[in-house]
Amino acid sequence: MKNPVITFASWLTAIWAAKVFLSSVPYKFSNHPDTQHIFGTIGGWMKGILGNGIGQSFVDYGAYAVGTVEIIASFVLLLPALLFVLVKLNVLSVAPPRSLLHCLGFLMAAGVMSGAVFFHLFTPLGIEVIHEGKSDNGSLFYAACSILIMGYLMAWLNWQNWKTQKKQ
Repeated sequence: MKNPVITFASWLTAIWAAKVFLSSVPYKFSNHPDTQHIFGTIGGWMKGILGNGIGQSFVDYGAYAVGTVEIIASFVLLLPALLFVLVKLNVLSVAPPRSLLHCLGFLMAAGVMSGAVFFHLFTPLGIEVIHEGKSDNGSLFYAACSILIMGYLMAWLNWQNWKTQKKQ
């Protein structure tokens, strides 16, 4: 039996994560100064730990790599809605369970945000990102924390929900 509370919470969390991820894509793929500051700060820190090659690669390509993973995670999180419509239109006869796709999407989302939270806490980037005298007041960090925590929680709840449905 489907749990409507888990389904509702799952969709709310999926929409929140996709909104955060997709709203940052233009910044990550346009070489925006804020993105250059964030990935430059982290890449500079990495140079001192992992060497110039890895650090500079993160400066040059980190935003594209993270943005790509965020796009894929958003797609997986929103895919059940598209599949639902395609099944209703008889384009598809069957679709993978929403709970299984959400489980995978939330693992991806939480995974990428694990990296974000780590970099905010353990590099010179800090919780509050300050660039050109402007502060984000910690909004990037807090969004990352919310997706990290809710992502892992919703992945687990959706996995449990899927296992329960599978047994029936």
